[in-house]
Amino acid sequence: MTMKPLADRVLIKVEKEQEEKTAGGLVLATKNPAGVPAKGTVVACGEGKYATNGTRIPMQVKVGDTVLFSHNAGQMVKMDGEEYTMVYESEIMAIAE
Repeated sequence: MTMKPLADRVLIKVEKEQEEKTAGGLVLATKNPAGVPAKGTVVACGEGKYATNGTRIPMQVKVGDTVLFSHNAGQMVKMDGEEYTMVYESEIMAIAE
């Protein structure tokens, strides 16, 4: 199944964080430190939202961009057994280059 976000929404495949293990092989519970953004890759994005004068405002992100966004941003979406996050473009803090 494919998904095409509408307006200024962006579908992101979130990168999994590394698990920390003890010397004995136990997996430690990880907490996301406050203020540390999530990182992911843009899988799909809408065409942009409309301005009040009726012109379309183009998106600043494109498919393939690596972006940083808040862990609390957007909605989790499950598609074909994979988990994604759907956010508004305004919730994206930066494009990693």
